[in-house]
Amino acid sequence: MSKEKLMDRARDELFSHINRCGVLQAAEDDQQHWMDETIDYLGERYPDLTETDLGQLHEIGLRFCKPAIAHGADSTAKTMEDVGVA
Repeated sequence: MSKEKLMDRARDELFSHINRCGVLQAAEDDQQHWMDETIDYLGERYPDLTETDLGQLHEIGLRFCKPAIAHGADSTAKTMEDVGVA
């Protein structure tokens, strides 16, 4: 399997774990701890990935946990009705 395909597969698996495990609602420290353990797991699951590859997955995963536009009850995002869209 090519290196790019292996990284894509590991990244997709990471995103799947993030969505299933509810880590998006966790505190930042808990997210960091969870990500450390999950990246260790992915390193075992995909032994052909280098430490650099795993570091990139770690960074991508943490960014995925902090979307540019917040969602949920604490979000200040406006609804279409709030902004007066006709």
